[in-house]
Amino acid sequence: MGEPFDDDLFPERGQAAERALSVTLGDDAPQRLDKALAAAVPEEAALSRSRLARMIAEGAVSRGGVAVTDGKARVAPGETYDLRLDAPVETELRAEAIALVVVYEDADLIVIDKPAGMVVHPAPGSPSGTLVNALMHHCGDSLSGIGGEKRPGIVHRIDKETSGLLVAAKSDRAHHGLAAQFEAHTVNRHYLALVHGLPDPADARLRGLRGIGVEAGGVIRIATNLARHRTDRQRQAVCWPPEGRHAVTRTRVTEAFAGQAALMDCWLETGRTHQIRVHLAYAGHALLGDPVYGSGRRRLSDKALGAEAAAAGNGFGRQALHAATLGFTHPVSGAELDFTAPLPADMAALLESLRAATAG
Repeated sequence: MGEPFDDDLFPERGQAAERALSVTLGDDAPQRLDKALAAAVPEEAALSRSRLARMIAEGAVSRGGVAVTDGKARVAPGETYDLRLDAPVETELRAEAIALVVVYEDADLIVIDKPAGMVVHPAPGSPSGTLVNALMHHCGDSLSGIGGEKRPGIVHRIDKETSGLLVAAKSDRAHHGLAAQFEAHTVNRHYLALVHGLPDPADARLRGLRGIGVEAGGVIRIATNLARHRTDRQRQAVCWPPEGRHAVTRTRVTEAFAGQAALMDCWLETGRTHQIRVHLAYAGHALLGDPVYGSGRRRLSDKALGAEAAAAGNGFGRQALHAATLGFTHPVSGAELDFTAPLPADMAALLESLRAATAG
């Protein structure tokens, strides 16, 4: 499991210094160093497997003060490796005057209600118009540099077409503290999702799927590993140890619509890329509107819901997923903070259409 960045190795913003990250291998770690580190480093560190391979070859990975330069070296669970990271560099990104819905802000952090359609940080194909561009304009020089050149201030992400709450760090101290909470899985994150069908905890099919269990109160627990799809690198896929990263999602039905769709409360123990979308699709209940993980042949029934509601669901233009609540301990003051964001207009309209179709 990854440890938070070492505060002592981060000077004030603008000074050059190396950074360090300590990573302890879990019980199910792959036996090769490169694969083990790729599985163990926290996602917030933004270290791809190819970058980790370069770091190993360059002597930037050590154990007990001794550099390990062979990516194929055998490793064992419980071993701790120190990764030497480059100092933050000045970003070439441009600040852009993009409107933000600010839910909370102080000297150390900012909480945003992100609209669907906005990318969190620049990537190939999305060099501008991102949340980072907007934050650079809004926060100026106060945005934490720990996220690196392409993602200053970013502690966690939500998908481009997912709406809702996201916290960003304005100070390095806040960045360290928030990253540690995400890594320790103590951040409270609940999502609202509209899915195909009606997930039933008593369903023998659902209970028979590997990694799915049922907890008190009708809670469905989905625990798998996730990794990039073997043939489509833009997708994630369910896999099993020693491959991939451990991922746990809990979900329960809050409203049902004629067996055709359901409103789900989903909360994360871990926070992997596309986690809720992949897990619900694996369970056989993909999100309405999901162009990647939804079944193209699955349609809401006109007969069960009426033509208007069925058309609204079948034609929904994005995955019906909203980061509705976010709670964490303020990394500087120690105050407990909890935030809620209402459903955006498109999901609210879809939900009301489904409710109207099944009323009475």
